[in-house]
Amino acid sequence: MTPKKIIDAGPMHPMQWVAVALTIGLNALDGFDVLSSAFAGPGIKQEWNLGPDGLGVVLAMELIGMGVGSLILGGAADKYGRRPTILACLIFMAIGMFMAAAAATPQSLSAWRFMTGIGIGGMLSAINAVANEYSSAKGRHFAMAIMVIGYPIGGFTGGLIVKYLLPANDWRAIFEFGAWATVTFIPLVWLFIPETPSFLNMRRPTGALEKINATLARFKLQTLDALPPVEPHHENAKLSDIFGSRYLRTTILLSLGYSFHALTFYYILKMAPVIISDPQFAGQSFTKAEGAGVLAYANLGGAIGGACFGWFMHRFGIKWSSVAALGFSVAAVFYFGMGQTTLAGWSVAVILVQLFTNAAIVGFYSAWAIAYPTHIRATGTGFALSIGRGGAALSPIMAGLMFKADLGLFGVSAVMGIGSLLAMLMFAMLDLKDAEAH
Repeated sequence: MTPKKIIDAGPMHPMQWVAVALTIGLNALDGFDVLSSAFAGPGIKQEWNLGPDGLGVVLAMELIGMGVGSLILGGAADKYGRRPTILACLIFMAIGMFMAAAAATPQSLSAWRFMTGIGIGGMLSAINAVANEYSSAKGRHFAMAIMVIGYPIGGFTGGLIVKYLLPANDWRAIFEFGAWATVTFIPLVWLFIPETPSFLNMRRPTGALEKINATLARFKLQTLDALPPVEPHHENAKLSDIFGSRYLRTTILLSLGYSFHALTFYYILKMAPVIISDPQFAGQSFTKAEGAGVLAYANLGGAIGGACFGWFMHRFGIKWSSVAALGFSVAAVFYFGMGQTTLAGWSVAVILVQLFTNAAIVGFYSAWAIAYPTHIRATGTGFALSIGRGGAALSPIMAGLMFKADLGLFGVSAVMGIGSLLAMLMFAMLDLKDAEAH
């Protein structure tokens, strides 16, 4: 009997839900940290007199850092452990946020946002593994869905806070708030997220059996008399494993599919406040705080979509639920591109976009969690995230260049919506039946 099988077969103990709840909080923190530059975007643009293309580069920097962090630190979570990787990422993020608040030039701000992105990228792959490995078989779909909706919840609550911060402060206060919020999670992770039994069983550090049994006892589950035999291919797991014949097709489709969808997803998250506060697109001049408020409601839509999507995955399966969500994402982005004249109209448009685009994100995270076994789960997720961040980083840059070329809101939105369409086609080509066995 392996620790994974014991956890799979048992009920979800409250302490397991505490660990899952912390992954939700950590994802919420990531969501706010990523969107902090979008919330600050109008103020940054005004202070340094940046054009849409210049601002797009600044907004892309943490997304580029996320790609680097996902690739490097995703593998670290499989090598050194989920908890130490999460703690290291929190330190990276806190330093990056504090220093971003003190930035004196667009170049220095970009450098510190890149560093913040490294921490965020590593965090996402590690908490995905934690939520999966701490959940029972019956609770896993729900746990994964609510973990992923932490991201838009962070954007929503952060947006509401920013709405009240901005009238009395400049954009630097946004990064300061994010930095202190990041620091508060360090002791919480240390106390309430012990290393997962699945990882300990795979890596076999000194005292592995005692640590595994301590966690199983904490969850009121059966303990082990001895560690089960190690599967030979688990001993020297490496990045190349996700490109073996068994996983190559899945790795390619999920990585490229996520990259294309990220192009669409981050278009709204990064550019909406700037679009809404620009009379050229909005028809009238809305304030920076009002633009931040609309983005907050966009993330509320994302949270609702992600929460409901857990039921759809349970009822219809990950694959076809995700294909449907991606199709509706395309239609919603086209609707956003038609433009609105009131804050209420913009709010409805961005809520619809995020409802469907974030539901599809839940589908990708759930697919990663079942597509790879324990020894390469964070590595596979990290690689897919790193490729996806290419699309994410390209999103504000592409949009900024197209706006500068006067393609107009609908033209830019139509091009950016194609990303989710391509992702839909790739997801439809996936075969997740064998992966469910993991």
